[in-house]
Amino acid sequence: MKKTVTTLADGRELIYYDSADDTVRDAVDYRPLDPVSTSSEIRRDPLLGDAVAIASHRQARTYHPPADACPLCPTRDGRLSEIPDDHYDVAVFENRFPSLAGDSGRCEVVCFTSDHDASFADLTEEQAALVLAAWTDRTAALSALDQVTQVFCFENRGAEIGVTLGHPHGQIYGYPFVTPRTELMLRSAARHREETGGNLFDDVIAREEKDGTRTVLTTEHWIAYVPYAAHWPYEVHLHPRRRVPDLTALDGAARTEFPQVYLELLRRFDRIFGPGEPPTPYISAWHQAPFGVPGREDFALHLELFTIRRTSGKLKFLAGSESGMSVFINDVPPEAAAQRLREVASE
Repeated sequence: MKKTVTTLADGRELIYYDSADDTVRDAVDYRPLDPVSTSSEIRRDPLLGDAVAIASHRQARTYHPPADACPLCPTRDGRLSEIPDDHYDVAVFENRFPSLAGDSGRCEVVCFTSDHDASFADLTEEQAALVLAAWTDRTAALSALDQVTQVFCFENRGAEIGVTLGHPHGQIYGYPFVTPRTELMLRSAARHREETGGNLFDDVIAREEKDGTRTVLTTEHWIAYVPYAAHWPYEVHLHPRRRVPDLTALDGAARTEFPQVYLELLRRFDRIFGPGEPPTPYISAWHQAPFGVPGREDFALHLELFTIRRTSGKLKFLAGSESGMSVFINDVPPEAAAQRLREVASE
């Protein structure tokens, strides 16, 4: 992998990740951009104790542009974009409309491919491996920033999820705090360690593998399963078999096998609802241990992949119980979801 760091016209950082070591990236961003101005701030909810990012400047962000005006496509035929070069493998840049900025953290955009009409599932294993390398490199870089406590790599896919740019891309958030969901997992892991002497994540995986009814896919270095108390209609958790706290700690064997496993899961998701159905909307989220906190060594890196589509043409909405009380009601039994995801395996 070759990494090239440059800047955009307004001073934001842009990083190219290329498979070929001899690739030259010297294109200049000629857009007449004003400096980025953000009003992001973190406010604490005194009742719940969690944090909310207030970012009013995001109201002006690009919203469903036509394909020929996509800001994530390469710069071609006189049309300037966020990527000055006329082609790229993987590109990462600071978000022009960040939810978190300055002392409040950092937000980056990850473009998986220059092909506007592709999706992550269309990538080759070599391309997916390059994205993994970019996620890992950015995790290491952001973890070194004083204002970042936790790094979150994720992809939102589909208009139903709220995606406003159709180009295949994801994002990376560098939070200045430990996120509420991670705090809950750390608390559960600490309680489990105190009560049993074991690791919560290891014991959950051992239980799922022994039971087998919710296991979706197993390989030498990875295991994917639908959790016993899945929140979403179709939800898969993907763990490396060797527990590590974050992407930087993955060994070479797990890295080599990841593209095959992850691409298979994504392609199965697109088959859940049968032929002729539109692509399945999903959120793909890497859960990594925060830095410098108690219990980090007990946390397990894992990816959670889920869709809000519960059946053909119907979505799972977060209504009264979910939004008002944070109590999920799942219409699809996890065992049935796992069975379906086994049925639609690639031939």
